[in-house]
Amino acid sequence: MSDPLAALQQRLQYSFQDPRLLALALTHRSFSAQHNERLEFLGDSVLNLAVAQLLYQRLQDLPEGDLSRVRANLVKQDTLHRLAVGLGLPGLMRLGEGEARSGGHKRPSILADALEAVIGAVHLDAGYTAAEALVHRLFAAVEINPGMSAAAKDPKTDLQEALQGRKMKLPVYRVVGTLGAAHRQTFEVECEVSELGLLERGSGASRRAAEQAAAQAMLIVLKSKMK
Repeated sequence: MSDPLAALQQRLQYSFQDPRLLALALTHRSFSAQHNERLEFLGDSVLNLAVAQLLYQRLQDLPEGDLSRVRANLVKQDTLHRLAVGLGLPGLMRLGEGEARSGGHKRPSILADALEAVIGAVHLDAGYTAAEALVHRLFAAVEINPGMSAAAKDPKTDLQEALQGRKMKLPVYRVVGTLGAAHRQTFEVECEVSELGLLERGSGASRRAAEQAAAQAMLIVLKSKMK
């Protein structure tokens, strides 16, 4: 393993049994056909569960809706980007030539996705407990308080709360397409509310942005049906 990746493991306070997973987590799709998007998918789920448990323990008087908004604040792109920069991920990303020239190593969406991929890599390497411990270490220095719920409202959170208020299942988001060169992609995402037979789409410069756009489109449809 190269020295920079060994140093990253020291910062993570985690030593990989299979170092190739860490290298893959730092590989953007513009660099290779073998890239980090599957690890990012896994890490996103692990991150949400680990943060949910952290908030359940730390904010014991907060109701479910406010807990959801605080979690949304903590797992949003801006927060993950700051954590990724603190870990030194910008200098470790493996990017294609075009993406590197366009400043991809500084792009918040790429760094946030890479951090999720690292979390997913730890989960594959050693299981959920190790990945959860990593998430808790990452967020140890992040201020967490009930007031964060007011600032965290976004279309995905709004949609989740609207469905939960009707005792319905959470929406499902799927990436259904990508357009453009690897360093200037547009993502297209479907948002499905199966119990209502509804399917809406949204697009954006990152998966997260596209999911928010799809959620907003779904909210508009839901509100029109509620009139």
